[in-house]
Amino acid sequence: MPVLVERVPETTDGQELLKRSRTVRMFWLGVGLLLLGVGFVGAFLPLLPTVDFLILALACFARSSPRLEAWLLNHPRFGPGLRAWREERAISRKARITAWCGMAFGYGLFLFAARPDWLPASLVGIAVLASALWVASRPLPRQMPASGDE
Repeated sequence: MPVLVERVPETTDGQELLKRSRTVRMFWLGVGLLLLGVGFVGAFLPLLPTVDFLILALACFARSSPRLEAWLLNHPRFGPGLRAWREERAISRKARITAWCGMAFGYGLFLFAARPDWLPASLVGIAVLASALWVASRPLPRQMPASGDE
């Protein structure tokens, strides 16, 4: 993502820029912590994705907290997948299968619980299929992840 460069007004001593920059960093830190929390909850709930929220949290931490960004990238469980995504936009075979199974389970649960008419069922099915095809279109990581994620 592009980095926004702010121009220091000639009439200030830079304190306004520092305050604005700190405010922006705190905003990204807050959003990152919220996404990290949702991702943590997703580790225990079967239909809530974990890594998707961690990827978003990683982007927020890149703008606010190098320490939390490094912690996520070096995490023993999630780090290899996050690094593969950041460096290659790649998804491991195990993550693909997990995603596809989660999509199938979620769609089956939707059909069973909501008992939708054919049109909503078809629209949701098309969205799930498009998502599954997008996951399939991502490359596999070039190197084997260290945590046995493959």
